[in-house]
Amino acid sequence: MNVLIVGSGGREHALAWKAAQSPRLARLFVAPGNPGTAALRGAQNVPIKAMDSAALVAFARANDVHLVIVGPEDPLAGGLADDLRAAGVPVFGPSRAATQIESSKAFAKLFMARHGIPTARFGVFTDFYQAIDHLLSIDYPVVIKASGLAAGKGVIVPDCADDAEKALRQIMLDRAFGAAGDEVVIEERLSGEEVSLLGFCDGATVRVMPPAQDHKRQRDNDEGPNTGGMGAYAPAPVCPPALAAEYGASILQRAVDGMRADGHPFAGALFAGLMLTADGPRVLEFNSRFGDPETEALMALLDSDLLDVAEACAHGRLAEVDVRWKPGAAACVVIASGGYPQKYPTGLPIGGLDQRLDHAVIFHAGTRAEGGRVVTAGGRVLAVTGWGHGIAQALERAYRAVDGIHFDGAQFRRDIGARALKREAAR
Repeated sequence: MNVLIVGSGGREHALAWKAAQSPRLARLFVAPGNPGTAALRGAQNVPIKAMDSAALVAFARANDVHLVIVGPEDPLAGGLADDLRAAGVPVFGPSRAATQIESSKAFAKLFMARHGIPTARFGVFTDFYQAIDHLLSIDYPVVIKASGLAAGKGVIVPDCADDAEKALRQIMLDRAFGAAGDEVVIEERLSGEEVSLLGFCDGATVRVMPPAQDHKRQRDNDEGPNTGGMGAYAPAPVCPPALAAEYGASILQRAVDGMRADGHPFAGALFAGLMLTADGPRVLEFNSRFGDPETEALMALLDSDLLDVAEACAHGRLAEVDVRWKPGAAACVVIASGGYPQKYPTGLPIGGLDQRLDHAVIFHAGTRAEGGRVVTAGGRVLAVTGWGHGIAQALERAYRAVDGIHFDGAQFRRDIGARALKREAAR
């Protein structure tokens, strides 16, 4: 197979790394890719931006691409999968209409309410003063969300009513997140542990992936501002296999059935961000693609050929494929630029990328090649992933590799997987 992976981050490097292991692979293209994907066996970076749908379609047709795997949400929301399908190119990724489950939080909340998928109480508003009136009428703590895509940054957790009003002004009047804040969701703030539950989908069938747990806050002990994710591990002991199967049926499968019933069949990776409350699971959000950094851990655990699974999803044949997972655990530690998630420098040389690794891999997230060396080029720079018999061994291998990497201002959390380790110790 000739395969094209769209995107340039750690998620796409992980997908390309797994695809490169397939005996079915003939040629692997990554657009635009990064220095990590360029170094993979048989891989070739293509200088086409992820949002350039016309150029990607033309490239896929000219190079006899048999399967396109789309990583980021923005090209999906822009209709890339539709354009590829219209050109006769098989694609792993949902249509623009199906991607609304991520690109519009208002759509997602109303969809969940309509199809009986458990979620927090909420209201949807396009008028600032109506939103304020709603705030004054409720008696529970809230989360304020810009409805549109805001690169994972459009969520504000206010501490009091004054902060909530300030958040609404920031989003709706000051337009802190641009057009993403033209519509807002005010929803009940839930408490519990968060779990990322993903599934491979072909429009009808769902194959649930091992549950993962992300670490959103910048610093240890869940302190500091929210980020795109500072690390993840899988499987998460807080969601054992029986619960993962149950939630896969009651949430992921119900969502896929609902999308198909509404005329928007979902084919690709469906991501449910869950809060495990005392009253059961509640969906915080849906994403229409692989999570990042969850994917870096999950690809280390996938035992099946990724191309077999993704191709089956693209052709509506997932029910015929046995999706297998390796025993043990995997953990990903993100190394970020100094200053992230606020302003940060770029162009800093990175050392330690050529170290010898034991059951670990360094995925490039925000890097570029410059003058014969690799330098920083983003907020989240590297996603270092280790795997082993259990979470402790996976973390030890990941952190051993992390400790061998250096660039000015590098920051990372030292407590990735701490909750899982406590649960293992308590057994």
